[in-house]
Formats: sequence, structure tokens, C-alpha cells
Amino acid sequence: MSAPPFAFEGVVRLTRVGVGYLAFTLVIGFAALNTGNNSLYIGLAFMLGGLLASGVASRNGLRDFRLAIDVPGEVWAGVPADARLEMKSGSPFWSVRDIVVVSELLPQPLLVPRIDRKQTAAIRLPLVFPRRGMASIQSVDLYTRYPFGLLIKKRRAKLGGSVIVYPRLLEKAPERRVTGSRSIDLLPRRRAGSGSDIHGFREYVRGDNLRHVHWKKSAGLGRWIMKQHEEEAAPSVIVAIDPVRPADASEEAFEEMISSAATLLHDAIEDDLDVALILPATRIRGRGVKVRRAIFEALATIEAERWGYFPLVPKGAILFSLRSGHESKSA
Repeated sequence: MSAPPFAFEGVVRLTRVGVGYLAFTLVIGFAALNTGNNSLYIGLAFMLGGLLASGVASRNGLRDFRLAIDVPGEVWAGVPADARLEMKSGSPFWSVRDIVVVSELLPQPLLVPRIDRKQTAAIRLPLVFPRRGMASIQSVDLYTRYPFGLLIKKRRAKLGGSVIVYPRLLEKAPERRVTGSRSIDLLPRRRAGSGSDIHGFREYVRGDNLRHVHWKKSAGLGRWIMKQHEEEAAPSVIVAIDPVRPADASEEAFEEMISSAATLLHDAIEDDLDVALILPATRIRGRGVKVRRAIFEALATIEAERWGYFPLVPKGAILFSLRSGHESKSA
């Protein structure tokens, strides 16, 4: 968001009206000194008193605010999140009008018409986080011209807090969208389960029974590989992500890959399909909203790596990778 025209560094600034007011006050002051007219001295005193009262009222009004923010459970990159900001005035004397709330996470400044003394106002903040990951909400800037419009007073109010921002969802991803009969194409013809026949192989996950280790494959690959038997939990949509970002791949390409995977999984969950997410050190599987939070938090916090072994992808999975020859294809 570009800075609004009234934004400034510091705590106080004269407005255009204030500059004219101050200039007229100086003229009255010079006239009073040159003529010794008591009426001019009285007028000068009232004008200086108004300027002082404006500064004191706006300073004390903003100073006594207590702010708290409540962010919704799901926050997506690039999508306004309906946060709730509570502003409580602790001042026993001052009510404040025309408070403008400014933040780099707000698409545009928000106006709070009035907060009475000892009262609380709740306003909606449509925060927009540009990137996925753990984001912090450090502060917001409060501006007011109250009471006379002569001065703009500013206060940077500390908030403190963090939120996990889910990946940006793509508006159109028809080749990866899973709806209707297309989801059937992603179903394994034979499902992994507790039977005796081997359905496939997968990486070891903490808690797996070591009796299911395939020792020959494990010895050949240098890491534990587990046997997967027929009729074990069979997700309809299996997504595997290779987090390695080669030197010739940009950061934007990596984020696009994560967004593509997130869009595919989001569509599958919305269609109430069984889903699975496979990462080098994580395996999440389940149905619908039961795994929604775990999957998108994992996608939000995944980091690009410079090197790493290629993930073992089960049958029927869709692989997202930036390595040459492996971009977003079925294993």
C-alpha cells in the first residue's frame, strides 16, 4: 500500500489550516507589540490558547487508547482477512473524533468517526498479507486532526501478535482442479490397506511399525522405506512436494508451485475428498476439513531447500517439483 498523503514520521505536524492559523497569530503578535493595543493582546492570547488546546486534546486522546486485535482462524495470502480491532479509550476527559487507522497491511486507511471517553469501539480491519508463512502484526498508526484541525497528531500503537498465512490460491488452475468425475482419475485402482499384498512403498514416518520396513529398498536408497499393503487408507488425491529449489529457479517459481499444490488440495477438500500431502519429513492424510488446518499450515511454512534427496512418491500421486523433468507430474 502506498503511503497516504497525510502520513509522516514523528508525532505532530501542522495542517494547511494550522499553517495559516499560525501565520495569522504571528501577524496579530507583531501588531500587538507595535501598537500596544490591549485588544490585540487578548486576541493573541486566545489564538495561542486555541493552538495549545488543540495539541493537548489530540495528544492525550490518542495516548490513552488501548488496542487489541483478533485475527480469524484462516488467513490466505492476497485475500483480505476480516480482523477485528478493539480500540478502548482510557481517557477520563477526552473524546476523540476522526481517527484514521493506517497500516501497511491495509489496502487503504480506515476512518473511525468517534470514540467517546471510557468507551470501546470495534472496527473491521481487512488485512491483506502479501506472502504465505508466519506473519507478525506489529503496530498500526493512528492519526487525528481533532479538535480544531490545526495539527495532525500521530501515535504508533503497538499490537504484537502473529498469524500463519496460508498460500495464495490461484484463480484458475483447470489442469489441476479436481471436481466431479476428474477426481476418479486420481484414485488408485487398488487401495492400500491392511491386507497381505503390497500396494506400494513410501518414506518412513515417525511411529511406523518397523516390521513393515522393506530392507532391500532401504539398503539401496540409504533411508528407511516402508511397505504399504492393500486396503490401507486410500486418499483420493495424493500431492507430493519436492522442496528443492534449483539455482536456476526463481523464488517466484517456487511460490507458484506451492500455490498450485495448495489450490489442488483446497479444491479436493472443498469437494469432500480424501487427501494426502507428502513432504520429505511430513505425511498428512485424512478426509475433508479434518486435515484442512494441518495441510495448509504445512504448506504455509515449507521452506525452499538447495539440495535434498528426491521424495519417494506413491502410485497415483501428483508430484510438484522444480527439478528438471519433474514439474507437476504424476509419479
